[in-house]
Amino acid sequence: MKKPVHIIHLPKISLCISGFILLLLTEISSSYADKMLIFMDFQQTDHLKAYGVAYHALEKGLEVEWLLNYRSGSFLLDDNREMKEYALIRGVAFKIVGTAEQSEIAETIENSNMSKELLEKAPKVAVYTPPNLQPWDDAVTLALTYAEIPYDTLWDVQVLSGGLDGYDWLHLHHEDFTGQYGKFYRNYRNAQWYIQQQIEFEALAKELGFRKVSDEKKAVAEVIREYVNLGGFIFAMCSATDTIDIALASRGVDIVCPEFDGDGYDSDYLSKLDYTRTFAFENFRLIPDPMVYEFSDIDIEIPVALTLRTTKEPMDYFEIFEFSAKYDPVPTMLTQNHENPIRAFMGQTTEFNKEFIKKNVVIMGENKARGAVRYLHGNLGKGTFTFYGGHDPEDYRHIVGDPPTQLFLHKNSPGYRLILNNVLFPGAKKKELKT
Repeated sequence: MKKPVHIIHLPKISLCISGFILLLLTEISSSYADKMLIFMDFQQTDHLKAYGVAYHALEKGLEVEWLLNYRSGSFLLDDNREMKEYALIRGVAFKIVGTAEQSEIAETIENSNMSKELLEKAPKVAVYTPPNLQPWDDAVTLALTYAEIPYDTLWDVQVLSGGLDGYDWLHLHHEDFTGQYGKFYRNYRNAQWYIQQQIEFEALAKELGFRKVSDEKKAVAEVIREYVNLGGFIFAMCSATDTIDIALASRGVDIVCPEFDGDGYDSDYLSKLDYTRTFAFENFRLIPDPMVYEFSDIDIEIPVALTLRTTKEPMDYFEIFEFSAKYDPVPTMLTQNHENPIRAFMGQTTEFNKEFIKKNVVIMGENKARGAVRYLHGNLGKGTFTFYGGHDPEDYRHIVGDPPTQLFLHKNSPGYRLILNNVLFPGAKKKELKT
């Protein structure tokens, strides 16, 4: 006679525990899987494209760790075949690191002025720029295009009709929010591009219901201010840095000469400026004269010896500061670089007078010899702003009509790296974005 077969029914709780253990083992195995380390020190062959690789990984839903102050701000992500191919095609240097080396990296970061900051999403980027062709380039659009980071362009119609909604990051460059057409009057008032621009700007202002271009531009500045206040991030360069603050401070005050708008300006403007509404600057004075290529005394005059057109490699630099990665992650992210000091470059607005910078603004880079600030960051409401003086980091004195910079010749540019730090910055976890 065959012995009876006894079937043992395991309690459901045992099966649950077994499943939990299996899941835990899987997670442990995943956390110690090989990683892809994208160098950002001197070993990197194309720093600018490397930012594009990190951005593409975020687009694909992959998490990217930004290793602040580790090898000049390198990136770490899961070993992924598609990402390896993407980086190789673009000439971006990386290596695959196993569990032992990951542990060494983690230990180095833990015991140094370094930190790991998790990037969770690919920021949606907008660039404020007119639809017509401008006789100068824009360093940020050059950087975004070269790094293959997608962006949309917006102008006054879109901004004033709520078009900023849905964008994480907005760039402003060689724009004039005061309605003085860039103060190009002295040198270019008879140039066809200047005449055409004035015609188009005046027509658009009327179409939007404004009496003057200066009124319309101030309205745009107010919308951008509210965008930041509600949680947006803006990055401004060149003349956009000071003109947006001038526009905000002069709300309801005519500061524009008749050469620009056909009527006189308020001679008592200084007593009516409201510096509480500005992003970064206060107590500045305006320069209304249309024959002076300057908006205010925010911008420091560059020594004549450095402004000569024949100067190819001027001895002109600014220093970026090192911050505590563990306690000040935001300015640390924004200053990651493989070189310091950084070669300076001019713009309509080049350097900020320290005297007029608000006390709550973080200074991230300056020329100490001149007491001139080049790079700053601050908070407004739930959002942030970053101002970067100068026009093109790889063209010391870029003038109207110059050809655009070819970034494949400057793929390791430290000046352009500061721009791209700002592009990735809004992708960090929200708790890490508090200054």
